[in-house]
Amino acid sequence: MKEQKEIPNFQSEAEEREFWAKHDSTEFIEWATAEPVSLLNLKPTMKTVSLRMPEFIIDELRMIARKRDISYQALIKVFIKERIDQEHRQRALP
Repeated sequence: MKEQKEIPNFQSEAEEREFWAKHDSTEFIEWATAEPVSLLNLKPTMKTVSLRMPEFIIDELRMIARKRDISYQALIKVFIKERIDQEHRQRALP
């Protein structure tokens, strides 16, 4: 088993992302002995986006969201995530 390098302390998530894009994790982590970890309180980094949408679409989203008892912004996130997952499934098919 080779000696592992020490993982540096990062000032930001962007700095860490850039580091891992340029380094092989096997130099820092012995994956054969790694154990699963549950990150229950981890919240994803959020970024604000601005979309221009026809009012009728926003009105429809608000009606659907009210029926589900969630905000229309949360509903939009759910719909987008479902569509992304669907795209991944379709691309995975032979």
